Amino acid sequence: MIGAVDDLVVEALFVSHLQPSQTHTADAIEAAVTQMILRFGSDGCAAAVATEFGDHPETAVPRMCWVRRTLAAIAALPETSATVRS
Repeated sequence: MIGAVDDLVVEALFVSHLQPSQTHTADAIEAAVTQMILRFGSDGCAAAVATEFGDHPETAVPRMCWVRRTLAAIAALPETSATVRS
């Protein structure tokens, strides 16, 4: 179950409006992930990721790398840290 939740968070951040070229707070990332899950649901997030990889693999791969780095950085932050640079 935890793996499925982790996958959903990855997919939701991937389909969010956040851009790798910007610096985001952990709260902003969490809000974007929540917004995408509420908007698209788990199946919709996965479908959007699949569509992007099919239509634009040249940009989807770097974006997925950014998503994974960003979420790993958040997981490593102490509870009091507020900003994630990826």
